[in-house]
Amino acid sequence: MNKSGIAIFAALVAAVSCGMIGEKKTSPAAAPAAAVPNVEIATAQTSLVPQESVYASAVEAYAVNNIMPQSGGRIRKINVEVGDYVQKGQVLAEMDRVQLDQLELQVKNDEVEYERIKSLYAEGGVSQSDFETAELGYKVRKSNYDNIKENTILRSPITGYVTARNFDRGDMFSMSAPIFTVQQVVPVKLLVGISESEYTRVKKGDQVSLTVDALPGKTFKGRIERLYPTIDASTHTFKVEVNVPNADKVLRPGMYARVTVNFGNLRRIVIPDQAVVRMEGTGQRFVYILQPDGTVSFRPVTLGRHMESTYEILEGVQEGEKVVTKGQSTLKDGVTVNVLN
Repeated sequence: MNKSGIAIFAALVAAVSCGMIGEKKTSPAAAPAAAVPNVEIATAQTSLVPQESVYASAVEAYAVNNIMPQSGGRIRKINVEVGDYVQKGQVLAEMDRVQLDQLELQVKNDEVEYERIKSLYAEGGVSQSDFETAELGYKVRKSNYDNIKENTILRSPITGYVTARNFDRGDMFSMSAPIFTVQQVVPVKLLVGISESEYTRVKKGDQVSLTVDALPGKTFKGRIERLYPTIDASTHTFKVEVNVPNADKVLRPGMYARVTVNFGNLRRIVIPDQAVVRMEGTGQRFVYILQPDGTVSFRPVTLGRHMESTYEILEGVQEGEKVVTKGQSTLKDGVTVNVLN
């Protein structure tokens, strides 16, 4: 290589060296630190929680009477219609009176004869056996008359609504169905099937509350009037009869009702309902518990009653533990959090 070639090569080497020395080295950008999620917490506390259960039932009339005579006959008069509110003792219908009128005359004659013999007996004009025979005959005839009268002039034995009328005036009553059905609705009653596990916690006189779908927004008070002594082996429930005063007569037989029975108060753990999260796809409920090191732990829970803005906790949380109430959507088990409150 001649001198000119060597000079050119040296110049190229020097240029490359200068370029490499002058080049500024750069390093990859560092990953930004993960943001610490913000949360709000509340402390689990104990509180007296009413132990209530809700049962489905139906409103029933307190008493139902089917009005009909003891034997067949023609209906002479109909005095009331379906839907009428009748009083105890009110005349609802009258049957043919021929037999009653005949018997009434006989009773009047017997009464006159009895009074005559009674006076004679008092004066010693007749024997005791004659007096007793006259007295017995009069009483038998009077008793027969009263029975015929009761089955001719039909009265309501209770106060309530006429809920059925199966015959018209002039029909021949044939014993196939009652002429009227009257139902007492003051008070009303409900038969409620309660779980056998609560058998020892229910007693006569306990107060209950109920709502009916037909009257939204209204709550009615009642009391347990009697407990049935046996338990249904197929449903494992026992029945109680609940009486509701129903003074305004708004509850009617057949209405669907939800009866709330309170079995007393127990001291339970309660937390805000905002702390409870539902696990998708399983229906399992869980909460996040704040740990002393600032992390949160995932904890399944068993819920009891929902009371306004709190839940009763049966299992999963202890008194004094701190549960996350806001910010759960970004949390995972073991994540460090920043507590805002």
